[in-house]
Amino acid sequence: MDAAVIFDNLEQKCDRSDHILPTNEWQIRPLSKLDPDIQPEAWEQAVESANGKVPSHRIVKDAVQRIMERTQVPNTYQLGEVCQILAKDNPELRGKGGCWGIVSQVNEFSCTVKTWNGEYTVGLQHLKSHNYLPAECEQMQLISDRISQVYSDSLEETVKSLLQSLGKVNRPYLTAVEEKLLKVLESEIRVQIFYFIKFIFDYQTVINYFRNRKLLYSLRCTRLSF
Repeated sequence: MDAAVIFDNLEQKCDRSDHILPTNEWQIRPLSKLDPDIQPEAWEQAVESANGKVPSHRIVKDAVQRIMERTQVPNTYQLGEVCQILAKDNPELRGKGGCWGIVSQVNEFSCTVKTWNGEYTVGLQHLKSHNYLPAECEQMQLISDRISQVYSDSLEETVKSLLQSLGKVNRPYLTAVEEKLLKVLESEIRVQIFYFIKFIFDYQTVINYFRNRKLLYSLRCTRLSF
């Protein structure tokens, strides 16, 4: 909804005795999520929270969120359901728009979803179900587990970009090329783990060797003392 339309709506319906109106578009942008009949109520709550002054964007957004939670339908998402994240104007979801996630926890007005690079608690207004069949959700769970085993913060940016693209597919399967690329990454990670374990094993072997040498030396010194 256009900011000018929202402003006109507030000007017509808000309490004229207060006459506290927005001074810029950024302040009223959160009101676009509400129906016109409810916008004045949200604005007046925001003004009250700002102690009778023009409220900030954050205060208006909090007021809108409270009203949305009050009027929202029950959370119908289920554990294991695959959803798409809709970032919209939420800065906390920047970079997550379009990512699919698997519901790992169902809250009253939000869900915790597992994405390609972590878990996030997302409000219902920022989620959209893919409406996958149960078998398709299970397939996506397997893909999610595979990506999680590969991902780490220390990965190169090109690898992260590839995993992010897999985390935004809008179908319950990987193409042949995507499958091959993921297998290459899985193979590379297994090799790195192998060499890391080998290094630890070799390091421990060396430590044990010198410990045994030290023990033998101590025994010899003890015998010589007698």
